[in-house]
Amino acid sequence: MTVLDIRDLTVRFATHDGEVAAVSNVSLSIAKGECLGIVGESGSGKSQTFLAAMGLLAPNGRATGEVNFSGMNLLTAGEKALNSVRGNKVSMIFQDPMTSLTPHMKVGRQLAEVLVRHRGLSAADARAQSIAMLKRVQIPEAERRFEAYPHELSGGLRQRVMIAMALLCAPELIIADEPTTALDVTVQAQILDLIRIAKDETNAAIVLITHDLGVVAGLADRVAVMYAGRIVEVGDVRQIFKAPQHPYTKGLLACTPRLDDETGGALLTIPGQPPNLQRLPPGCAFNPRCAYVMERCLRERPALLPDAAGGLSACFLTNAQGAP
Repeated sequence: MTVLDIRDLTVRFATHDGEVAAVSNVSLSIAKGECLGIVGESGSGKSQTFLAAMGLLAPNGRATGEVNFSGMNLLTAGEKALNSVRGNKVSMIFQDPMTSLTPHMKVGRQLAEVLVRHRGLSAADARAQSIAMLKRVQIPEAERRFEAYPHELSGGLRQRVMIAMALLCAPELIIADEPTTALDVTVQAQILDLIRIAKDETNAAIVLITHDLGVVAGLADRVAVMYAGRIVEVGDVRQIFKAPQHPYTKGLLACTPRLDDETGGALLTIPGQPPNLQRLPPGCAFNPRCAYVMERCLRERPALLPDAAGGLSACFLTNAQGAP
């Protein structure tokens, strides 16, 4: 069962220097109980895709296309309809809980408010359920932390509060945007375990936005790779790691340190820099950095088509002649 269906989503931002093409013609679907990893370098359009889907773009942003959730196109839904969905049927876990939580409000009030607004609970019932959820996400001394302000909690505890808030209304979809950024490795593992438990217990669909391929390997069922605002490869997580098809995906994996690497070789990098989204190169946006570039790549933009590994890739070489 498809929970979220994105069709031909395009996001543009008007700036003093011209229009920025942040997301271009993105189509994705997420099924119930599935974890979809969205990976790519900073500026590839990962976060903007789902901020647009939730109606959370900056004032200078404009989105077109379709984002279908429970029979509703979220891009054309009014503010009242969106507010009935956000925090209720769809929850977001942001990368910086310190700026996502209201600093002058106690943690407990922010949690209870979700239940009062979306479930119509009394203040006492909302408090009891909120404390129970804090315990569920393994926050010690939950009653005391319920009365704390965000700045009184560590980064890891604040992120646990965000996860608790996301789970309170048993949403159908959870969007986790870089949920382990700026956390130490041990806390990262604990946060990912909580997300995994939430997925298993609630059967919610999860979108995991990250630049960390290790995070994706441990949690995602499918992976979508983005570059310069477009999806360049989609596939099963095992297929992506075992037999990546797009040269950009190959480059990302080559940049990732591996514990089983016995070659002692130097860590590879992708040459060059991501393109300027205001002045994308003609043809394939990855062509200035690609080791397999052909003349056709300089003129035409490849479509996202089935590849030899059973996924989808946007590369003339992989689609026409097999993987490079």
